[in-house]
Amino acid sequence: MFRQAEIAKCLSDLRHELDHKNLNREVAGLTDKPVTTEILARYIQQRAAESLPVNRVRLHERSDFFAEYWSAGTFFLGLQVPFSAAHCMNSEQLSAEENAALYGKCNNARGHGHLYLTEATVGGEFDERSGALVSFDSLRAGIAAALDPWQNKHLDLEMEQFRGRPSTGENIVQSLWPQFDSRLDGRLVRLRLWETPNNRFTLRKL
Repeated sequence: MFRQAEIAKCLSDLRHELDHKNLNREVAGLTDKPVTTEILARYIQQRAAESLPVNRVRLHERSDFFAEYWSAGTFFLGLQVPFSAAHCMNSEQLSAEENAALYGKCNNARGHGHLYLTEATVGGEFDERSGALVSFDSLRAGIAAALDPWQNKHLDLEMEQFRGRPSTGENIVQSLWPQFDSRLDGRLVRLRLWETPNNRFTLRKL
């Protein structure tokens, strides 16, 4: 078991090495590489693993975009994108009383809206020459295309996926998966959906 002081020293050393540096010119381990978020995540994991048993690192380039590097040599990229939609939690298999008891206020017949947040994570073959798993532009464009039919819709009234099927978070993320995966060249490995900041649903590729 590592003490907090050892973890703090590792982070402090990394910060001293990287913070406010020109990574291409001032960090010896990066001078001959394209300093992408993926490459930098790998570098941080490998440097941290010299003193701690660090298996993976997630590095955020911005609040909604990150790269992960796992010690087995695997890279991932993730991007969060929101969409707005309304729904009413209701199952045709249940009575009105059972729906009200199960879903509570979310069974309001007039429906209610959410600013949903999706997080798509892709994996696959890493291109060492470019330092990229996939291009940020293609990742963003693929997710935007997948979400476009869902934007500002009443899910129960306007989306075929919920005809006779309740629009629960579990069913929404399950319905989103093929839309995302087909537009991300089959590289989707994890899809998360936040209905609220405290309510998250996750699907992973087996």
